[in-house]
Amino acid sequence: MRIALAQTNPVLGDLDTNLVAAKDAIAAARAQHADVVIFPELSLTGYAVGTVDVDLDLEADDPRLLALAELMGDGGVLFGFQEAGGVHSYNSAAYYEGGRLRHVHRKLYLPTWGLYEERKHFSPGQSMRAYDTRWGRMATLICNDAWQPQLPFVAVQDGARAMFLPTNSSHSLDPRQWRAQAFWRDITRFHALLLTSYTVFVNRVGVEGSLHFWGGSHVVDPWGEVVAEATEDEEALLVVDLDLAAVRRRRKEFPLVKEARLALLEREIRRLADEGGDL
Repeated sequence: MRIALAQTNPVLGDLDTNLVAAKDAIAAARAQHADVVIFPELSLTGYAVGTVDVDLDLEADDPRLLALAELMGDGGVLFGFQEAGGVHSYNSAAYYEGGRLRHVHRKLYLPTWGLYEERKHFSPGQSMRAYDTRWGRMATLICNDAWQPQLPFVAVQDGARAMFLPTNSSHSLDPRQWRAQAFWRDITRFHALLLTSYTVFVNRVGVEGSLHFWGGSHVVDPWGEVVAEATEDEEALLVVDLDLAAVRRRRKEFPLVKEARLALLEREIRRLADEGGDL
């Protein structure tokens, strides 16, 4: 399976410009025989959606998105966008294959602290599912979702062999709090190693107000090795071959995911929720 990580710099609030940029990235990916193209979080809208007056809501089956998906032929594409959901808006990433909508993931954990105000503008999603592709089962987690270790665990127990992580990660204003690049490298390696899966981190670049998005998109294999990485602070199209059969081989060598004890976890999580632990 050949994937293309489209490390883009979307223009805040300009759907038309971002749709054209996505079209160009898809054409470039197809020229390199990519099977799937993965774009960053909110790649069609920009991140700080609360600072613009334009209505950015899109339906997942919007004809403009379907037209872009058709450009991949039988292949797949994953876009990040602001999804219309009745009275709600969601920070969503939709996967299309063969020109058809196959899966929508709505971001589950919305950071609302410091410079981040997502819960003011989006509603959280309510489900975590892996989904079938021509190449096997995959899962999508959007940015902060991957900082919650229970979600990748659920995705892998649901059959995912690779996790697509579209993000909008920016530098910390205070490097003493964290260094985003180091944190993300640790997180993607952690999930790849313990869940014996590919992790595909797709970040954006550019500046919006005080947010500086740094790029550094990369792929980690089931042994925890970074097998490809894009440069920082520049738009890029990183094309990588994934050997999904290696996931099965690694899980035989290192069978951690077989020891899930789901019923045990269900009992203990229910106990904690009943004791008031659920927010």
